[in-house]
Amino acid sequence: MAQLFEVHPDNPQVRFLKQAAQIIDKGGIAAIPTDSSYALVCHLDDKAAAETLRRIRGVDDKHHLTLLCRDLSELASYARVDNKQYRMLKLGTPGPFTFILEATKEVPRRLSHPSRRTIGLRVPEHRVTQELLAILGQPLLATTLIAPGDSEPLNDAQEIAERFDHQLQAIVDAGACAMQPTTVVDLSDDEPVLVRLGGGDPARIGL
Repeated sequence: MAQLFEVHPDNPQVRFLKQAAQIIDKGGIAAIPTDSSYALVCHLDDKAAAETLRRIRGVDDKHHLTLLCRDLSELASYARVDNKQYRMLKLGTPGPFTFILEATKEVPRRLSHPSRRTIGLRVPEHRVTQELLAILGQPLLATTLIAPGDSEPLNDAQEIAERFDHQLQAIVDAGACAMQPTTVVDLSDDEPVLVRLGGGDPARIGL
């Protein structure tokens, strides 16, 4: 049964976030708010939790999972970034952009794309997400919270609790999110490719 933590979106109660972080540290799957939509998250280094995350979401190992990073310097530890890519990342972080980049050895091989060795990374602009990442001290492995068979992400914590109560261990309720997916940009090749248009304006990063 999922433990529900109701927190203020702009001034979240640290004690609740610490409890949620402990659940994630112990292998739990959590639903948390971000600047795009609610996301399913788990500990970066927990293989069993990552497999459970994919199973709940209904995706296979070819589906890019995303690392939610606290800032650009943390992101650069998990991806190979040249000067051109760095300038684009700086323009788009924090914000509703997901960047696909070549993964470094810091990323477990099972988490990167099986044939391309790439990983999705982003720095969310949401106070609750940022505070939780600060408490954990490392990125979270994440995927948009879309129920299998649905096309839109879930945006209401109570509905998430009703539909996923026995599959999740924690739900952080900070109210409704923007309900718009991130803009996905593939930076793993010579030229950037706009993969999906979402909440982030491509003009902001020069596309």
